[in-house]
Amino acid sequence: MSLSRRRLFRVAAGGLLVPAVAGCGGLSMGGGNTETESSAGALLVSGARLPAPFRVPLPVPPVLRPLRTAGGVDSYEVTQRAARVEILPGTRTTIWGYEGVFPGPTIVSRRGRRTVVRHHNALPVPTVVHLHGGRTPAEHDGYPTDTVAPGGSREYRYPVEQRAATLWYHDHRLDFTGPQVWRGLAGFHLVHDDEEDALPLPRGDRDVPLMVADRSFGADGALAYPALDPSLTGMPGVRAEFMSGVLGDCILVNGAPWPTMEVSAVRYRFRLLNASNARRYELALDPPPPDGRAFVQVGGDQGLLPAPIGHDTLRIAQAERFDVVVDFSRYSVGQRVTLVNRLGSGGTARVMRFVVARRGHDDSHVPERLAEYRPLGVSEAVRRREFTFRRGGPEHHGVTPWTVDGHLFDPDRMAAEPELGTVELWRLHAQNVPHPVHVHLAPFQVRNADRYSRGWKDTVDLSSGDAVEVLLRFDGYRGRYVFHCHNLEHEDMMMMANFRVR
Repeated sequence: MSLSRRRLFRVAAGGLLVPAVAGCGGLSMGGGNTETESSAGALLVSGARLPAPFRVPLPVPPVLRPLRTAGGVDSYEVTQRAARVEILPGTRTTIWGYEGVFPGPTIVSRRGRRTVVRHHNALPVPTVVHLHGGRTPAEHDGYPTDTVAPGGSREYRYPVEQRAATLWYHDHRLDFTGPQVWRGLAGFHLVHDDEEDALPLPRGDRDVPLMVADRSFGADGALAYPALDPSLTGMPGVRAEFMSGVLGDCILVNGAPWPTMEVSAVRYRFRLLNASNARRYELALDPPPPDGRAFVQVGGDQGLLPAPIGHDTLRIAQAERFDVVVDFSRYSVGQRVTLVNRLGSGGTARVMRFVVARRGHDDSHVPERLAEYRPLGVSEAVRRREFTFRRGGPEHHGVTPWTVDGHLFDPDRMAAEPELGTVELWRLHAQNVPHPVHVHLAPFQVRNADRYSRGWKDTVDLSSGDAVEVLLRFDGYRGRYVFHCHNLEHEDMMMMANFRVR
């Protein structure tokens, strides 16, 4: 029996023997519920009394200052540690955070200037840091078994030879990504360059990162997660009824529940990130603007689009980023505008609120052309591959794993070995439930892309039964990387595979 199959056996057995985690609230399996139909997973109901929406101001994650900037290198130090913070008003919640905050501090890099981040692990469990969307050498990419032990440290080196983009960093520990991100190990990493600087887009305090994530809370205010082992130090995985994904009933934006933000009647640039474990969103403005589209998309996962795209709504899967401009001058001063989630119900149908508080001067605009972009052609692909993401494989104690092509994740098994400098065409299939597929290192373009998947991507959203073809460019670095479903419970339940760039 392989390492992966032994691990699954322990998880499956544990799911039959371990009782529910204390304080985790109840379970809703859907039954016609919009959110459990659109997002794979079960709803974990909070035991805590959740606050009324739109009472908490929107926090903006602090920007981390480099310790050194000599020789074209920006050097940072980050400590991963537990902290008691106020998420629900009047209640203290223990998080695991980068620098003890959630989201972690934003790291800002410049294209062509190397970034070095030394992470110190002051948590009671091993950790791994992955720069999601980073064009990173394999030894610094955050491979799931390259752990930092409690009390240890590791230096991650990022060349930052990539276009301006909204990236993010998060934990990527094998078997435990879901619970460790849930507890707070996620933050923004922004990359800027000259091409972006030349555009007249909103900037400064009108360029706002928004990390959207659902969570549930125990009766004592703790972050509830249905782990088999509440300490997260023993048996991996979630209780069997949550193997499809954990959906929270409280929507957080930048770590605050249903916050509110005062805005001037001008344009704002919002860098939207879905950092949820399993929830997908369809975002809209209520009321919609009286003239024109609610959102003007200027960027995606891997940076600026060639031209802006207008959207009435935004469908955003786990780990995807949408860089959008919203023009609040189309609303009256004093008007309240709610960012809603059309895939939610009850509290999860609301995200945050904007209050148009004042008039303002605005010299920004969205130009018709944004960035250089060369579409990849199918004729450039030197190889074609197909991968199927589904629940399948041998059952153990009634539990069926999540797999790629029927294989459980095995660090020693290579699903692909592309050559450095080549382009490949991969056909990705999703079965059973939706699967957002993320490929490390290699940016890709979606063939026959819909309006939500244009430009350079690193994560593509597939509904159940969907198949999509992507053209991947392997021009970064040699070494071993992974691709996987970014429903974090699917990833932890082995829906991940290796590729090695030769």
